Amino acid sequence: MGSERHNGRRWSRRSPLRGCALLGSGALLVTGCASMPDSGEVHRVDASQRTDADAQVRVFGVPPRAGEGPNDIVRGFLEAVTSDEADYKTARLYLTRAASKNWQPFSQTTVLEDGPNPSMDSPIRDPEEKTAVAELSGKQIATVDRKQAYKPAEGTYRTTIHLTRVGGEWRIDAPPTGLVLGKSDFDRIYRSVNKYYFAATDRDDRASGSQKDVLVADPVYLRRRIDPLTSTVKALLEGPTSWLENVVDTKFPSNTRLVDSSLSLDDSNGLRVRLSSRASHVGQSQCTRMAAQLLYTVQDQASAKISRVELAGKDGSELCVLNPGEAAAYAPAGLRKHAERQYFVDGEHRLASLSDASDEPSRVEGPFGDGTVQLGSVGVDRSERLAAGVSLDGRSLYVAPMSSGAERGGVKLRSRAKSEKDALSAPSWDGNGNLWIADRDPERPRLLRLAAGTDEAQEVEVPSLGGGRIEGLRVSSDGVRIALLITRDGRTSLELGRVERTDAGAGEPPLSVNDLLSVAPQLEHVESASWAGTSRLVVVGREPGGVQQLQYVETDGSSSNTPTLPGISGVEAVAASEDESKPLIAHSDDGIVRLPVDANWKLVTEKGKAPVYPG
Repeated sequence: MGSERHNGRRWSRRSPLRGCALLGSGALLVTGCASMPDSGEVHRVDASQRTDADAQVRVFGVPPRAGEGPNDIVRGFLEAVTSDEADYKTARLYLTRAASKNWQPFSQTTVLEDGPNPSMDSPIRDPEEKTAVAELSGKQIATVDRKQAYKPAEGTYRTTIHLTRVGGEWRIDAPPTGLVLGKSDFDRIYRSVNKYYFAATDRDDRASGSQKDVLVADPVYLRRRIDPLTSTVKALLEGPTSWLENVVDTKFPSNTRLVDSSLSLDDSNGLRVRLSSRASHVGQSQCTRMAAQLLYTVQDQASAKISRVELAGKDGSELCVLNPGEAAAYAPAGLRKHAERQYFVDGEHRLASLSDASDEPSRVEGPFGDGTVQLGSVGVDRSERLAAGVSLDGRSLYVAPMSSGAERGGVKLRSRAKSEKDALSAPSWDGNGNLWIADRDPERPRLLRLAAGTDEAQEVEVPSLGGGRIEGLRVSSDGVRIALLITRDGRTSLELGRVERTDAGAGEPPLSVNDLLSVAPQLEHVESASWAGTSRLVVVGREPGGVQQLQYVETDGSSSNTPTLPGISGVEAVAASEDESKPLIAHSDDGIVRLPVDANWKLVTEKGKAPVYPG
């Protein structure tokens, strides 16, 4: 297929717009079927002039023309780096030979709210001038590092581009570091991909055997149109991102490389991957786990449901084969066992439950359902056999079975706070059966964990918490990530922490939550958050000066590509399952409401609060 130039780009005829597109009056219009214009002057288009339809087409850069001035060279370079060329061949034509050799476009990507705005340091008045300087500026919103990890980073971006004459033509001899893209171009060029690595099991959980071979999602951003299947496998082999690498392991031997230059599914939707000699001598058990990592990583990027993954040595000899059914044994913990029910505290402060198939809630069995304990909030363990309940005044934590005749037992934890809002948060269970809770007592705020839900509470250090206070928490099913609602200076934000075991001395906490990462930086106040996928949360919050919003966010702080949620007023709490096929449940002005997939909110009961899924 050929391609056409228009508005400063070469538009591919391979556009996925149902096989046809029409360019007219400088805009791309989707139509039934029309021919592409084959004449007209070529113009460059600034990022701010692009339409949403740009995301539907392949884009290629325009080389520099003879006699172009420094300003045109800079603008042409910035346009060329938004192209769909794998090697940025056209962008390099704007650089001197030495600069092209040294330029590393993948070392860092800076994402700006709008396209980078170039301006010349001073106009070129002397035709014999040999050098020039341009300044790039804009409002920065994020960076993507060498390992393709996204990180919110708000602030003012400013850098310079130096140019020189080469054979009478202006060229850039000092380009900006990496790539500089506007958000619209970044969203068009890149896609979010979850790589999967195994949780590094700590000694307590290894002894119990409760959390064996659990995959953890590690989100990165890869280019959409540059051989997505192959680039995804290469990214997996490069290892986990810096933020997660301390708490996960890869089963691929170090320095394992992909032998094939390009991957594709065969006629039966199988994927065969040849690996370098580093992987040729692994045992069958390790190879199976390598295949599980690969299958879960590539499944969302493949064009069809993958029927099997085959790993082969450099010479093509089979190492192991794994199908989706066999891979389920290594699935992320939250997807291994589907929650049977949703839970909430009813109007009489008892624990009630709700099944997917019924709109009628029922009280659970045991002391939390019979009114023995007046509840303010609850947490149900992932086996749905145990529950943790915080008393109505927020000061006492109980743990008891959800079974007939079960005893309430004594208080597991007591807060000395004087008011309910300063006492215990709602509890949360990880996939190892450990219970997490925050004591918000202003005199002694603490994050605590009760091993197996019944042991004595242990304090967990949060070194980067500073002067903040943890208001709420939800721990992931894999047990290595925890979402925290933290109040600092009157602002409540959502931050993600990494759970690590420390080499503590006598009397020191054995666990710590490190490297807090802002997950929803655009929200000034977050009321509630819940895990809603392996690397996604659903959040209730408000932007500065804005109204309350209910939205999905990714764990790396980037915007989720999921559809907008239907509006609902006065949400105080929301709960979701890591299984994305399960409905949302929320406490709103109307009461307890539920949102099934592809439906609208439906009222469950007018009286109730504190909705939760197991976890």
